[in-house]
Amino acid sequence: MAGAAPDDIEEEPSKQRGWRPTNPLFQLPNLIVTPHAAYYSEEAVRTVRTIAAEEAVRVLTGRPARFPVNELKVGSRPSRGG
Repeated sequence: MAGAAPDDIEEEPSKQRGWRPTNPLFQLPNLIVTPHAAYYSEEAVRTVRTIAAEEAVRVLTGRPARFPVNELKVGSRPSRGG
């Protein structure tokens, strides 16, 4: 039997006060949904922290980020203040 196991759903229930499980996906017998924490392990937390620290060092020492959230065009600068 096929199934699915998404790491949370579009409406992210944990972020909504008074949320109720009305999503029709919850009626499926072959679905497992985790509360946006399927990655969690001590090793994963350590890895995420290491990558974040390494990226900060890269950017602060003038090198490009390996994992940018927003791609910048060559020669452009991020806006300040927003």
